[in-house]
Amino acid sequence: MKVGEEAKDAAKTDPERVVSLIKRHMGSDTELEFDGVTYTPESVSAFIIRDLARQAGGESVRDVVITVPAYFGVSERRATQLAGEIAKLNVVSLVPEPVAAALYYGALHEGEDRTILVYDLGGGTFDTTVIRLEGGDVTVVCTDGDHQLGGADWDARIVDHLSECFMSEYPDSGAGDSEEFLQQLGLQAEALKKSLSTRISVRAPIRFDGRTLPADLTRETFEEITADLLARTIDITRRTLATADRTPDAVLLVGGSTHMPAVTRALRSAFGFTPQLHDPHLAVAKGAAMFALQETIRVRLPETDEQGTDDPGAIRKVAADLGVAPTAVRAWQGRKVTIVVPRAFGVGVVARDTDPKDHKLEVSHVLMPNTPLPSDRVTRQYQTAVTNQTSILVPIYEQAGTEVSHLLDANRKIGEGTISRLPPLPKGSPIDITFSMTEGGLLTVTAVELVTGQEVHIEVQIGGLDDKRVREATEAVDRLS
Repeated sequence: MKVGEEAKDAAKTDPERVVSLIKRHMGSDTELEFDGVTYTPESVSAFIIRDLARQAGGESVRDVVITVPAYFGVSERRATQLAGEIAKLNVVSLVPEPVAAALYYGALHEGEDRTILVYDLGGGTFDTTVIRLEGGDVTVVCTDGDHQLGGADWDARIVDHLSECFMSEYPDSGAGDSEEFLQQLGLQAEALKKSLSTRISVRAPIRFDGRTLPADLTRETFEEITADLLARTIDITRRTLATADRTPDAVLLVGGSTHMPAVTRALRSAFGFTPQLHDPHLAVAKGAAMFALQETIRVRLPETDEQGTDDPGAIRKVAADLGVAPTAVRAWQGRKVTIVVPRAFGVGVVARDTDPKDHKLEVSHVLMPNTPLPSDRVTRQYQTAVTNQTSILVPIYEQAGTEVSHLLDANRKIGEGTISRLPPLPKGSPIDITFSMTEGGLLTVTAVELVTGQEVHIEVQIGGLDDKRVREATEAVDRLS
């Protein structure tokens, strides 16, 4: 089993055995089969996580902090948590990538209170987050994004362009149907994209079946064929800023794809920003390390008073154990990180202007995006739909698209509960449904039928894989590690 650059190299000779962009499949029921063995996104991610843990300075790693796109929902986060468990690691926390980047940025600008916009364009995902840095605390104001948009889509446009050029010159070559040819173009495309960040034109010879087409790819052409992708990121950024209703003091670019000159130019043109590149490849990783330090201090020094003071001896011991100064322990111990609900959550109800007998549903959202976590309990009142109703089904939905919509297709069902054995109720009998979410992403839903007082309590931390499949995935990782 190979991970990272080794896997990319293997794609040149054995493309059908290489998995990429697995992050986009987290939380889905996607399955991959190799040599008669079925793998899930969780198990593939576990390979990657375990490999990274083993490369961590040669030391044994047990506790990990894993970064995730800010726009990951409950199911994607739970799948990531499971990947860590399959890798036999203790996942201390899942940290949104922009939060990690903000921690790193804050460390570079110690003592400065400011609002920053994090524009995070990675290889497979994109999100924008407005974050307030104040007194060492990190508070997410709002976040938005699209985890099906990333640098790989820019690569794909180059592949399409080069393939079209080759097929135009050699229409009978069959290159367009060759997976090996397209895979090779994919590897070439990523390198070309990187080169065009610093050059206005690059040579792009295209080879297939003994034929070679000498070609050039200019930055102008590249930007033309990817303009709509960049426009999508600007639309999301505009939506994020409108939600935040404040002007950022700084714009932080995160992710390797932000090296493309068009990104900075588009942000300047659309908003007048002057974005800053602060180690975009490693900002998230460095910030995650800082978060891990903060969590370690919090766990080891759990008892503090309102001023954040504690036993000086305990502080010195923790400082010695961690290899940092006691003043650093004190500084980190009182800091807080506040994140938000990334997507809307709601309940399935009878669609407006329809007959309940038609069983057409829409989603009434209760817990809205960008609610600070842990959230307060939010209650909405609903009514029974038909006369003599003796049970109430409470289906729980999570926003699936990039914008909140009541349409069923724009949401994903993530759980349900039933209040049953009710006496025949009149139509319009009231039901209170309450949503809340913990800081760790555990969604709790309580539905109470107010006539009888009967209720159903639902906890939704998406299971993803059952225990048997987690065990099988762990065994598969063990065999190949």
